[in-house]
Amino acid sequence: MFLEIIDSNKNPFIKYVKGILIVIFFHFIGQIPLSLYLIFNKLNFENSENQIYVLSLIPPNLSLFLILIPFLITLPAIWFVVTKLHIQPFKTIITAKNKIDYQKITFAFLLWGSFSTFLVIFYYLISPEHYETNFKPLPFLILFLIASIMIPIQTSVEELIFRGYLMQGFGTLFKNRWGPLFSTSIIFGLLHLWNPEIDKLGLELIWYYIGTGLFLGIITLMDDGIELALGFHAANNLVTALLVTASWTAFQTESILIDNSEPSLGKELLITLLLIYPIITIIFAKKYQWKDWKKQLTAKFE
Repeated sequence: MFLEIIDSNKNPFIKYVKGILIVIFFHFIGQIPLSLYLIFNKLNFENSENQIYVLSLIPPNLSLFLILIPFLITLPAIWFVVTKLHIQPFKTIITAKNKIDYQKITFAFLLWGSFSTFLVIFYYLISPEHYETNFKPLPFLILFLIASIMIPIQTSVEELIFRGYLMQGFGTLFKNRWGPLFSTSIIFGLLHLWNPEIDKLGLELIWYYIGTGLFLGIITLMDDGIELALGFHAANNLVTALLVTASWTAFQTESILIDNSEPSLGKELLITLLLIYPIITIIFAKKYQWKDWKKQLTAKFE
């Protein structure tokens, strides 16, 4: 079992506190290139209200690359913490099974990638006036290369931390499955408070991020591994970066389309959390024959 494989006597919760502090330190180290760029170009990045404007002054592909560097630096830090601090195989924060199931990663990636692409095309066809075509072959090719390499690293780092490392860490604290599920989802949501989307759509958007954390946590606990979450998260961010961007989103890219519509929250939030995520969960459940939901999501253990 994904949470139960951790020996809380050898790896108490305090070790996870130390480990996450190491990971955070290396993430800050990874922000140095962006900070140096802003300093050398005399760009003021102090006020959160100016984040979108300041990032818009940096060429989009360079901006994306600089934003993603911290995740590249953080990945080996996670490996170090798991293998050296906790003295356990790196695989243990990915799956409880004998080996990583790459087919599950691929299936989740293709499923959500296809669905997300369909939604972009659908919205474009019904409201073309809201979109501006932005396709420029060379900038898009550079974007494709950066995004294809760096975004899966970014999303994998987030899943390794939240659905892997921290979920197991909170398991040693709560000795059950629902505690880690809710705690990691809330932390995941709160860390998105600094996203520019919050400034545009309001604090209520935090429920989308918490709900997404719950969805990813549920499929992780039901499947006893983060493979499905890895594929889903990578597809979600990659499609967004390549196909459509907006002036108020975290990723400002040389995407094919620019969404110029005025963003809204209500209906889209409810449809995603109450309809789309449950449908995706049911598809996974049917394909991988998930059973005993109550035990998988709420069971206590020693």
